[in-house]
Amino acid sequence: METIGFIGGGNMAEAIIKGIISANLYSPDDIFVSDIRLQGLIFLAKRYHIQTADDNAALAGKVNILVLSVKPQDMTEALQSIKDAIKPDTLVISIIAGKRAADIAAVLGDRPIVRVMPNTPALIGEGAAALFANEKAKPMLEKAISIFSSVGQAVVIEREDLMDAVTAVSGSGPAYYFLLTEEIIKAAAKLGLPEDTAKKLVLQTAKGAALLAAEADKKGESPAQLRQKVTSPGGTTEAALKVLQEGKFATLIEAAIKKASERSRELST
Repeated sequence: METIGFIGGGNMAEAIIKGIISANLYSPDDIFVSDIRLQGLIFLAKRYHIQTADDNAALAGKVNILVLSVKPQDMTEALQSIKDAIKPDTLVISIIAGKRAADIAAVLGDRPIVRVMPNTPALIGEGAAALFANEKAKPMLEKAISIFSSVGQAVVIEREDLMDAVTAVSGSGPAYYFLLTEEIIKAAAKLGLPEDTAKKLVLQTAKGAALLAAEADKKGESPAQLRQKVTSPGGTTEAALKVLQEGKFATLIEAAIKKASERSRELST
């Protein structure tokens, strides 16, 4: 049976562990995790019945797939700890933000590496992840896709430099929706709605709109078409959208995404 190991047992690693067990991709006996936080290891072992290790090298030497899920500033130390133990054909999957495949290969050598940018909705099984595989990893790419499909949707990009755009769109993307939700709740409260009522209405509207857009996409219907359906001439929606357009809403969104992409590029160099 194939085994998978995680160096770093934080929230995203836990989300993936939960997903691959629920999808029956791996049994708990074939999942290993190491972390400098002993309490975190105890928690994961108790909740998911997986195998733990306090030694990165021992873990790296026994698994077929190794997921790097440490903080960016801890990557070099983690890689140094496993470089002499990891097997040549082990698939390395990195979810470390801002660290390129070449950064990993510089320490571990020429081996199969898949770089992934997931996002926080993976915590509830609704994530969006983009994957880039180096040449050695391309024959193993389907394994990585199945792992991230267990916690949402996974797409493949052919150029690693597009990860900066991915980071700006889906990696940071949840925060944009949270900000919009936050501001609508505030605006509703200023109109006199009790905050709890406003929150319930706004959160359900956000959920319903997202689900409706996803269902419409299956039928080839775009968000723009949905917006047009809701916007009656001379109505309330048209009045609100006119304010957003006059405030250059589209220009602001484009500028924000561009800025996030540029910052991602700066952090990875």
